[in-house]
Amino acid sequence: MPRSRTDVATPPETGGLFARLWHGIAERGRTLRERRQQQWLAQAAETLYSELGEASGVALARRILERYAALPPQAKLDFLLTLAARFSTDTARLDAAIREYTAHPGPAAAQLLHNAAESRRQEVLRRLNFAPSGTAALLHMREDLLDFLPQHPELGEVDADFEHLFRSWFNRGFLQMRPIDWHTPAVLLETIIRYEAVHEISGWSDLRRRLDPPDRKCFAFFHPTLADDLLIFVEVALTEDVPGAIAPLLADGRTPIDPRTARTAVFYSISNCQKGLKGVSFGNFLIKQVAAELNRDFPQLRTFVTLSPVPGFMAWLRRTGPDMPLLQDLARPHWHADPALAEQLRPVLNDRMAEYLLEAKNGDGRPVDPVARFHLGNGAGIEEVRWLGDTSEKGLSNGAGFMVNYLYDLDNVITNHEAFVKHGTIFASPQVRALRVLKSRH
Repeated sequence: MPRSRTDVATPPETGGLFARLWHGIAERGRTLRERRQQQWLAQAAETLYSELGEASGVALARRILERYAALPPQAKLDFLLTLAARFSTDTARLDAAIREYTAHPGPAAAQLLHNAAESRRQEVLRRLNFAPSGTAALLHMREDLLDFLPQHPELGEVDADFEHLFRSWFNRGFLQMRPIDWHTPAVLLETIIRYEAVHEISGWSDLRRRLDPPDRKCFAFFHPTLADDLLIFVEVALTEDVPGAIAPLLADGRTPIDPRTARTAVFYSISNCQKGLKGVSFGNFLIKQVAAELNRDFPQLRTFVTLSPVPGFMAWLRRTGPDMPLLQDLARPHWHADPALAEQLRPVLNDRMAEYLLEAKNGDGRPVDPVARFHLGNGAGIEEVRWLGDTSEKGLSNGAGFMVNYLYDLDNVITNHEAFVKHGTIFASPQVRALRVLKSRH
C-alpha cells in the first residue's frame, strides 16, 4: 500500500531548516509591518500638524494614539525619535520672526517671535490631546519616553515639550481634591495600595488601619480628563502631639483617639500615581488645601507637620566619606538594636544629618535631599530630626533610621517659600541647627 504524504518522515535537519526559513519570513514580515506603521505615524503626525478640520483632526489623533499604543517598544522608540528629529522648531520661521522683531519691536512682533520659537512637536501633542482619552494616552507615551531617555538623551527636547504642556494642562485650577476613606470604590483603594511609595501597605487590613479610624484621613487630587485615576494622595494622622517615629502611627491594634481632641495633623505619606507627570509638582497645593480642609473641620488643630523619610542620606554619606568606620558600623545587621553602639553613633550621625539637611546642595544650589527640596520649596521649615524614627529595612538602608518633622506654619508658608526660592533660605529650628556640633572637624 503506498504511503501517504503524512507517513513520510521528514529528516530532523530538514524540519529545522523549514522552521528557520519560516521564522525568517515571519520576522521580515513583522519588520516590514512595523516599518510601514512607523512611516504612517510620521506622515499622520505631519498631516495632523497641518490645518485639518476639527472633526477630521480628532479622528486622526485617535488613530495615531491607538496605533502607537499597539507598537512594540522599539517601534515606539522610533516614533519618539521621529518627533525629536522632524518636529523641532522651524528655524526659517524663527529667523524671520527675529528679523521682524529687530526691525519693528512691539507686542505683535513679540507674539510672532514667541510662536515661532515653539517646536512643531508642541502643536502635534496639543492636537493629539483632542482625541478621546488623549490626555491619558499622552501620559503613557511620556512614561515610555522616560524609560528610553537614559539611553537616548536626544529625546530630552521631546520630554521638555511634554513637561511644558503638562504643567499647563494640570494647572491647579483644573484639579479636584476628594477625601478617600474605607468606603471609597475598591478600584481607587487598590490604586492607593499599589502606589504607596513611602510606607508599603501590606494588604487590605493594613489599608483599613490607615483609612477607617476617625483619627486617620486621606485626600487625593483628580483631573477631570482622567476619570477616576488618582494623581497624588496624602495620608494624614490626627494626633495629640508631634510624633517622632512612624511605627506607632501604623501599628496594628493601636487605640484611635477622638479627632476632636487632636492638636496636630501629621502628613506621613505623600505618593504620586502618574509617572508621566514627573516634574509637574502639585503636592504643595495638596498639602495646603488639606491643611485648610482639616482646619475647617477640626478648628482646634494647632500644628501641621510631616513625618518624613530621608531617602538620600545613606547614599550621600557614602559619597562624602571619609567615614569608613561609621559606614562599617552602619553595615552591621541590626546595629540600631545594640544600645551601646547606637549611643556611640548618635552624635556623629546627628551631626552628619544636620549637615546633609542644612548644607548639602545639588548642582543648582538646592538641597540634595528630594524630600527636603519638596517641603522647603512649599514653605515648610525643618522642625525636628528624629533619631531612629524609622527602623524598617527601607528606613535603615536609605536614611540610617532617621525621620524629619517639617513644620507647616500656615501664617508663614508663603514668606518661607519666597525666601527659599529667591535666596535659598532654609528655615530650621534652633534644635536642628544645634545638631551640627562637629562642624569644625570636617
